[in-house]
Amino acid sequence: MNFDTFLMQIFNGLSISSILLLIAIGLSITFGIMGVINFAHGEFLMIGAYTVYLTEKILFNKLGENSFFVSIILAFIISGFIGFILEKLLIKHLYGKPYEAILVTWGLSLILQQLARNIFGASNVDVISPSILSGGIKINNYIQLPYNRIFIIIISIICIILLYIYIYKTSNGRKMRAVMQNRSMAACMGINTQKVDSLTFSLGCGLAGIAGAIVSLLGSIGPSTGQNYIIDSFMVVVLGGVGNLAGTVGGAIMMGVFNTFFEFVTTSSMGKVIVFSIVIIFLQFRPSGLFSVKTRSLD
Repeated sequence: MNFDTFLMQIFNGLSISSILLLIAIGLSITFGIMGVINFAHGEFLMIGAYTVYLTEKILFNKLGENSFFVSIILAFIISGFIGFILEKLLIKHLYGKPYEAILVTWGLSLILQQLARNIFGASNVDVISPSILSGGIKINNYIQLPYNRIFIIIISIICIILLYIYIYKTSNGRKMRAVMQNRSMAACMGINTQKVDSLTFSLGCGLAGIAGAIVSLLGSIGPSTGQNYIIDSFMVVVLGGVGNLAGTVGGAIMMGVFNTFFEFVTTSSMGKVIVFSIVIIFLQFRPSGLFSVKTRSLD
């Protein structure tokens, strides 16, 4: 592998890291606050991807290629709203029940996938990418950075900045961190923990929806699109540390870059084996991940 190829794989890995980051943040804060392992989280990525597909079908004649950029906002709203409804109807009954949560959310994942097959069909569909995102920045004769992957990285950075502002600079963000540190004490201080749970879950689902919207730039989408990313996203959460924004960013970068690099130099399956082996060895020395959340709860 020459140096130019190495740089291209690093760049491709960063674009994949951006997608994993948006998915993993939702998983991380959901588990950190509610203790729910959501195996249906990947299906919100699928919902976001199909939102792009439907938006282009409905609005393309009016907005043209700009319908894609509108669909990114709609993907966040629709995925977040569906997450809010499911939290009220189902997820809230699973708090403190980790084994039941795994089974129920896994079943919910299968239901949502089958529902997508019934509505859109089992075959994958393609989304029309804006012409402005075609081509790329040519560095030299061997390196060209595709505009669509640059766009994916930019969207991820914007989402992280906005999420940081929300968590650390707003009243709702302070309530979220308080519940994550000590739910009982937060409730005693007058914080509506159920409201925090609902907003947090819908926020995580909305971010997964944005991830689904930008995933559509990389290829066709289908009912199982979310399953292609969910396992790696769980690994990001474990590697970075549950409920920690900086740890999730670091874990996503490591998983995305390592996956892309090792899959290129070996095979897809062997690359996964190598990456997971590295993660397992790493967790032997740092079982709490890259960063751990400081809590005020008593053991």
